[in-house]
Amino acid sequence: DVLCEVETDKAVVAFEAVGIEGYLAKIIAPDGTKDIQVGHNVCIVVENEEDVAAFKNWTPDQAVSTPPPAAAPSAPASTQAPPAAQPAGNWPDHEVIALPALSPTMESGTLSSWGIAVGDEIIEGETAIAEIETDKAVVTFEATGIEGYVAKIFRAEGDKDIKLGEPLFIVVEEKEDVAKFADFTIADASGAGASPVADAPAAAAATPVAAAAAVTGAAVASGDRVFISPLAKKIAGEQGINVDQLAGTGTGPKGRVVAADVKNFTPAAAPVAAAPSPVAAASAPAASVASTGEYTAIDVTNMRRTIAKRLTESKNTIPHYYLTRAINMDNVLQLRKELNSISDSKISVNDFIIKAASLACLKVPECNSAWMGDTIRQYNVVDMCVAVATPTGLMTPIVVDAHAKGLSQISSDVKSLATKAKDGKLQPHEFMGGTFTISNLGMMGIDHFTAIINPPQACILAIGASTQKVILDDSTEKGFRAMTEMKVTLSSDHRVVDGAVGAQWLKAFAGFLEQPITMHL
Repeated sequence: DVLCEVETDKAVVAFEAVGIEGYLAKIIAPDGTKDIQVGHNVCIVVENEEDVAAFKNWTPDQAVSTPPPAAAPSAPASTQAPPAAQPAGNWPDHEVIALPALSPTMESGTLSSWGIAVGDEIIEGETAIAEIETDKAVVTFEATGIEGYVAKIFRAEGDKDIKLGEPLFIVVEEKEDVAKFADFTIADASGAGASPVADAPAAAAATPVAAAAAVTGAAVASGDRVFISPLAKKIAGEQGINVDQLAGTGTGPKGRVVAADVKNFTPAAAPVAAAPSPVAAASAPAASVASTGEYTAIDVTNMRRTIAKRLTESKNTIPHYYLTRAINMDNVLQLRKELNSISDSKISVNDFIIKAASLACLKVPECNSAWMGDTIRQYNVVDMCVAVATPTGLMTPIVVDAHAKGLSQISSDVKSLATKAKDGKLQPHEFMGGTFTISNLGMMGIDHFTAIINPPQACILAIGASTQKVILDDSTEKGFRAMTEMKVTLSSDHRVVDGAVGAQWLKAFAGFLEQPITMHL
């Protein structure tokens, strides 16, 4: 379920219920609350529906870990262990690992390949569990907060549309328990409860905001038992730490104590939040194809489905308008020729375009803005998105602080990002966000086109090809001369950018290209 939508410093993202289950008892931060710090409580979740009424008069100044008296008698929630940590029937102690959220907008995934097999040992921070195709890219599901031995795998390579929270595999603490799970089924896993591990940066940042674990107290132990991984238990023994002292310090799934918790433990230490691990992207697999004599049916990938959804939403909800202008490129081409003759890095026309667009955004900041619903966010920096065609679809990697970078640095960044995009190796922070977008089809011979706005951004610039044309020039003997002209089209969101403002931006952009020396002033 989607708990709420949160406006971050980059975009509005959905806060999904990853590792959160129960009944909503209290909303602490109402709609529109601003400047909520990471880690502050936004809502309260209880395990039993009858406990909801007991929080009607609860206030934020009350200790979250001490809920008010229940309206009706019920078992204290603080003594309940998470279902995932309880053995089902006669099964040995185990943990059900479910599909985590590997991107903020991910709803389901395709299992491209496994990196583990039954009997393998999983070591936190070292084991690459699987390659998962999300709605953005193919990313590596890393062992963050997971340790033990693989006892059972439920999903086969190539399985599609696996929903968030659905069981993927079983982990046990002792290797000798692996064989006991030969007949374990996914129905048994569903009965025990799955433990989703959110290791995507957005999910990891969002999960601590909920007060669910603090209210229920269900994150640590059942009775006198502390849930701890085999490696963590071994390190604790070597360091002379009593396992019972580690209660409440676990940062693994459902409060499980992992190796990092033991290494960071001091007797007075409070629980330490796990840092999100980087998501390493991998090359996207080819979509499966079903061919007949009359047509070829190509499966829609998660990435293609997301592109379709976002672009349809953009065209249906954003009032686009378009402004086209022709720009004299003679001076840019001459300066490029001179710079490339003395520079080790080869600068392209596109690098000049990125620089000029970034400076135009500073000059006309209304176009470097985003529609946020109740407010318009006007950015003071320019993070330029550059559209790149990849085998799996369009990506828009970001040249961060493009306005403050020189042409050679922009050239280097674009080449590096484009290579990563085509190889499927972009990290989420390299393509999520941005303040303005450029789409250049001129290099493919397209003279002129209009682009679809990338929400919540207010503008996108479509670049056409540079072509030779003859113009009148009385200063020449023949009365005419050849000129290189490039047509560009600015697509703008009329809710944010009025037509006259869009025209001012294009005038500034054209001025920087027609007199490129001014980009250095």
